Amino acid sequence: MTAEGAAGDSPEGVLLDEPTTADLRAKVTEAWREFAGDLAGLLTRLEPGAQVDLTLDPTASGTGTAVYSVSIRVLPAGAIEALAVGNAALPAEFRMDRAAVADMVALGWSPPGVLPGSGDFFGVRSEQEKASQLATAVTRTLRDVYGAPHPAFLVYRVHDDQDEPIEAGPLASARTEAGPENGIDLGDLDDDEAFAEAVAGTTDELVPLDDRVRTVIATMSKTTVDQLQVDADGDIGIRAGSAMVFVRVRDNPPLVDVFSPILTEVEPTEQLYVKLSELTNRMPIGRLYCAQDTVWASIPVFGRNFQAIHLMLAVQVMTGLADELDDRLHGEFGGKRFFGEGDKPVPAKAEGDEHRPGMYL
Repeated sequence: MTAEGAAGDSPEGVLLDEPTTADLRAKVTEAWREFAGDLAGLLTRLEPGAQVDLTLDPTASGTGTAVYSVSIRVLPAGAIEALAVGNAALPAEFRMDRAAVADMVALGWSPPGVLPGSGDFFGVRSEQEKASQLATAVTRTLRDVYGAPHPAFLVYRVHDDQDEPIEAGPLASARTEAGPENGIDLGDLDDDEAFAEAVAGTTDELVPLDDRVRTVIATMSKTTVDQLQVDADGDIGIRAGSAMVFVRVRDNPPLVDVFSPILTEVEPTEQLYVKLSELTNRMPIGRLYCAQDTVWASIPVFGRNFQAIHLMLAVQVMTGLADELDDRLHGEFGGKRFFGEGDKPVPAKAEGDEHRPGMYL
């Protein structure tokens, strides 16, 4: 697939219609709001003895051996108890500072050991009828204190007091412990006969383009169309490893845009624009650009005569770009990576390593 073939009917139309028309912060905020709502609904339905375990995926968040988790247990008489990991269970380099501990207390958590039976964990006790308030506190803990960038980076498990799984339905874009390791299968799907059969109908021009796109993404994710996470902008959010990728369908011209925020809160400078232009010229398809304070990567896919393999390739390339470039550009220009802590010190580059090309560039 060439860059021209992927771009759709009108290059001008592509340039005038950026993915940044939707505010990234609003998109992420809405995803967390949906997660809190789903969690509150789940807590009101569970029977005594049921437990919900929520964990920030360390392989995606870059926290190494640190496991940030919250467990919520339903007790008799409509009571709920939640325990959140404390410093005693975290490696030294990932322990919370005084400000973070103060934030935990401000969110309603009792310090470790204060709630009977909490041991080294922060604890809080509430009631099922107040599940919404508890779900909000847990959500803010995972997002603001533990640093989860998006609910898609959370793994959850619902089970009873005998550790038997309980069918609970989805929690927004969080994934179950039994789900695919990276949220999406990026193998050689074009050689998979099952994949080809599953997406065979996506070439039918009488089927709306957004329906065809959702079929492809659901097949890649090994899930159903109904279980895809579609936000208020109509974008499909998919997590692949440490990358967050969005897929948007456009009508005029018919186009599928696969895009990802590489860096946020970055200062636009002449040096940054030069670097993005240089990297774009070396990309096989797609482009990099800065809009306001966010660096985006975007790969448009031809909407007419839509081919599932083109969308699959765009997602594969976008995932590789996001994984590779966020660290590289953060090291040069600062800002915040979507899934990382942008205010962490960045190691100095090794001499002669400035322009080493990566897999996708």
